[in-house]
Amino acid sequence: MKISARNSLKGKIVDIVKGATTAHVRLDVGGIIVTASITNEAVDALKLQKGQEAYAAIKASDVMIAID
Repeated sequence: MKISARNSLKGKIVDIVKGATTAHVRLDVGGIIVTASITNEAVDALKLQKGQEAYAAIKASDVMIAID
């Protein structure tokens, strides 16, 4: 896999919830759940299924840290 995103997290799909146009795909990455919002068409095109290994590719110009 080649991608321009600097950060990717490998995990296992634990849930896929399709809405009217957008799906929420939940990925378990070492006990941490990462949720991605993607189109229903992307879910179908990638043939995503629960239990399948996948990557969360993260591309952001800024990552901030906050404390109380």
